[in-house]
Order: sequence, then C-alpha cells, then structure tokens
Amino acid sequence: METEILIVLSITGFTVFMLVSEIVRIDITAILTMLLLSWTGVLTTSEALSGFSSNAVIAMIGVMILGEGIAKTGMMSRFSKAVLSKVGESKNAIVGSLSLSVGSLSAVMQNIGAAALFLPSMLDISRRTKIPASALIMPIGFAAIIGGTLTMVGSGHLILTNDLLIAADLDPYGLFAVTPVGIALLAAAIFYFLFFGKWVLPQGDTGGKLEMTEQEKVIQAFELHKNIRFFQISAASSLKEKTVEESGVWNTYNVNIIASSLNNKLEYAPWRKSTLVENQVLALHGSDENIKAFTDNYNLIEVEGPKSFEGIDDPEDFGFVEVIVSPRSELIGQTIRQYGLRKRHGVEPLILFSNGEKIDGDFSDHKIAAGDTFIVYGSWKHISDLQTSDPFVIATTVEAEPKKKSKSLIAAGSFALAILLAMFGFSISIAFLTGAIVMILAGVMTMQEAYKSIEWKVVFLLVGLIPLGIAMQNTGTAQFLAEGIMYFAEGSHTIVILLTVAILSTVFSLVMSNVGAVVVLAPLVVGIGTIAGLDPRPLVLLAAVMAGNSFILPTHQVNALLMTPGGYKTSDYFKAGGGMTIVFLVVAVLFFYFSFF
Repeated sequence: METEILIVLSITGFTVFMLVSEIVRIDITAILTMLLLSWTGVLTTSEALSGFSSNAVIAMIGVMILGEGIAKTGMMSRFSKAVLSKVGESKNAIVGSLSLSVGSLSAVMQNIGAAALFLPSMLDISRRTKIPASALIMPIGFAAIIGGTLTMVGSGHLILTNDLLIAADLDPYGLFAVTPVGIALLAAAIFYFLFFGKWVLPQGDTGGKLEMTEQEKVIQAFELHKNIRFFQISAASSLKEKTVEESGVWNTYNVNIIASSLNNKLEYAPWRKSTLVENQVLALHGSDENIKAFTDNYNLIEVEGPKSFEGIDDPEDFGFVEVIVSPRSELIGQTIRQYGLRKRHGVEPLILFSNGEKIDGDFSDHKIAAGDTFIVYGSWKHISDLQTSDPFVIATTVEAEPKKKSKSLIAAGSFALAILLAMFGFSISIAFLTGAIVMILAGVMTMQEAYKSIEWKVVFLLVGLIPLGIAMQNTGTAQFLAEGIMYFAEGSHTIVILLTVAILSTVFSLVMSNVGAVVVLAPLVVGIGTIAGLDPRPLVLLAAVMAGNSFILPTHQVNALLMTPGGYKTSDYFKAGGGMTIVFLVVAVLFFYFSFF
C-alpha cells in the first residue's frame, strides 16, 4: 500500500470518528481534516482550499439566501396553513404529505433547492402544531434526497450516469428509467419514518415539548385570551349607527374590537368615534363569556373571518406586546382619549398597569404616568411603527417581523429563475447565486440580511470535507478500496455482487461527492459485470442510485443545510440515518435484482 493511500485512509478514519463523537464542533473537525491533508502533503495548498470555490459551497450559500427571502415574504407560511387545513395536525399526516411533496419536487429540481423551499414551511408548521422541528425536518430532508432518484435528471450523479455509459459503449437510459425504483425508495422512506420515527428521531430537548415562544409567555403571564372571533352586524342589530364608544364594548362588556371590515375594507383598532354599520364584520377579543354577552345583546352573527382579516389571529403577523411609557414621554399627564392611540398607531390597548394596579375594560380617561404599562395587540408592522415613536418603549421581544407579502411573486420568481437556469445547463452555483442576487436587487431583502442568512457552520463543514473527496480520487485511495472489495465479489452470486456495488457506492458517497463516487465506480462496475456475465448497464445505474444513499452523516448538502434548523447532532444522523441507509440499500438491491437480473 502506498504511503499516500495509508495517510488518506487514516485521515478519513479520524474524520469519521470526530464527526460521530462530536468531541469538537463538526465544522472544526472539517477544517482540521482540510489542514491535515495539506500538512501531510497529500494535497497542495490550492487543492486543500478548493472547497471555498466549490460549486456545492457556493450553491449552498445561494440556497440559504433564497430560502431566507422566501421566508421573509410569508409565502411558505401561507402554504403551511393550507397544508394544516387539509391534513390536520397529525404528525404522521404532516410528515407523509410534505415528504411526498418535496420528494416529487426533487424529481425535477435540485434536491437542495427543494429542501430550502420547504424549510420555512416546516419551521412554521412546527411552531403552529407544537411538534418539535427535529421530528419533522429530517424526514422531509431525506425525502428531498431520495426524490433525486425519481428521474434521470433529478440529481447530478444520475445525469452523469448516461455520459459514463456512452463512454463505455453502452446504451444510455431514458428519462424515467429510474422512476420505479425511485418511487419504491420514497415510499419506503415515508413508511420508515411513519412507523419508526418516534424511536429514531430526536423529539426535542424538552421531552417532545417545544420551548414557549415569547408570545406564549406574554399570554400566560398576563392571562390573555388567545382566540379572536368574528361577528357580523345583522340587519336586526341595534349596534347599527352606534359609534364604537357608544356600544359600551369596553366599559360594559370588557371586550375589544381588534379590527373591523366592510366590503373587504379593513380598519385596525377602530377609533372610538367610528360608526358601526350593517354587514360590517368585527374581530372581537375577550373571554367567551363577555363576547357572548356583547353579541347576544346586539344580535350579532358569528361568521368565518373574511379574507381581509387574513393573519389577524396568526402570531406570524400579529401579536401582544408590553408597551412602557418612558419618563420623558409627551404622553405623561394625557389620557388615551386625548392622545388617540388607536387612531395614531392602529393598535388596540387591552390592559393598563398603573402604580401596580391592573386596569382593564375602559381606561380611556386614565391620566398616564411615567412607567405605566399597556398590553396592546396589533400587526407587527404597526407595532414596529409604535416602537420607533417617542412616547413608548416596547418591553416584549418581537420575534416576528412584518412580512413583505407584496414581494411574494418576486421571491417565487427568483427561486424559479434559479431552477430554470440549473435545468438549462448552468452550474447549480451560478443558478442559485443568480436567483439570490435578483432577490436582493428586487428589494425582497437587503445585502446585510443576506449575509446574516448564511449559516457559516454549514459552509465550513462542506469547505473542510470537500478536499477529502479530492484526496481519495487523486491519490487512488478510492480506486484501491473499490478494486480490493470487487476482487472478492467476483464469481459470487448475483445478489452478492449487487450488494457489494451498493455498499461501496454508499460508503464513497459519505466521504466524497456523489458525482465522484459514480465516476470512480462506473468503470469498475462495468468490468465486474462483464466478467460475471451480467448486464453492466443496470449495475452502473445501481451504483448511481446508491450514491444518493447519504443519510448516516451530515455530509450531504441537504443534511448540512437542515442540521442547524433541526437542532441535530451527528449522532442523530447516525441513528436515524443508519436505519434509513439499511432500508434504502435493501429496497434498491432487491428491486434491481428482481427487475433487471
């Protein structure tokens, strides 16, 4: 064995051990691997640092920016609401439907793009359903990887396969030649997580319960009502032609009108002098008992919230905040009536704390003192405006931010442009970076926000590990391993040869690029097939399919992208990905055995 091969094998073993044990952070392990390859002279300085200019790394940066831009428009938040309205809040139903969706999308676009597109939606669904993100993200990420096996253009290594077959004077495969096995693999993955997910997936650090959000803490601390109900003023209602104040909604019933809508014209926190009219829909906040007393007295009809009210009860768009009056505020000595809080800022004051006393109902004529605290409800846009005004200090951490809904089509178009460029032959890095810069130029996000959206831990993980794949190919280590193992497989039963090819391709895909694994294995597999009297075409296709069996370590781009949002450790991938690796291997080998041999 040559010295260089021995060095590369030693470094590979060290890397795998460090990734699994997580003695240090995985990005530090990756950087150490890169440096070891340079220190030992296996790679030149430019080769060791080549990860910084890697197609995969630049594509990852572009994808992160695009994903953040999509999230800023709230587009996938609306998608997640639609999903939940169709499938409910069952974890299995959510995992099954989203896995099927992202897997199908990966058949025609890069799997990392599909995963990035669905990531904001997965996080939003986790927040809404209280299902830990760690129990949702990994299954959908694996489905995105497997979706690349649904067509011959679903992933780079399958696209390359036909070129390698032609180079070996063999007939290429058609677009859907791999579809049957891809469907079998995607179905197997979905069933694997549906039946074994609760045992193999982390369920969150709090025993399966999510940490309370800032909004939930405010609601609990001040005993606020979460639900907002919608009522229409009927023709028979005596509320018609009364003003908001004349209705007694605050002082008599202790109910708040969050917004009103007439002919899809919306008014937030209607002013006390606003006149209420027939067919107007009111969004009411308060206890069920108080709302019932108010609506029964005025003969109001409960209705579904009209489209103009979309998001008014969604923490993504609206919320409760504590507003403190600062000592230098112009509001001191005034009343809310005099200041016109609702009219100026479009937020509804629910409770006032003054001198340690809680005041609810109607406190319109209470003279405001320094340190008085209001609990108000409103859109994040209005609260953001309130935050910049002199009289108030916002004491609640505002986790959400106003969504740029008007930019939704631009954001979607930028993502679609990236996918189209990749499909028309541009490199994935150029394609996704183009989409990202279009999104920035179009005002979906600023350049500073784009920089903040990049998860540098993931970037350096890939930067550090890419040179290891280069070293395995340049030094002949991959060839050495493949030839050694194939030597023992010659003359064996067909299923043993298939299993050998599948295992080799799986192992190589963990420590080098999928494309590199196929490039190394294709010529060897053709030779083995010829010697064993087997058709080499399906053997090469098997090797290409198995190059997507990258679940046991976070080295695949999709796994790396989802690691931080899911809060995963390498050991989580080792546990859940280990089972998925076996399922993938068994299904693929059996499918090829019974379909081609």
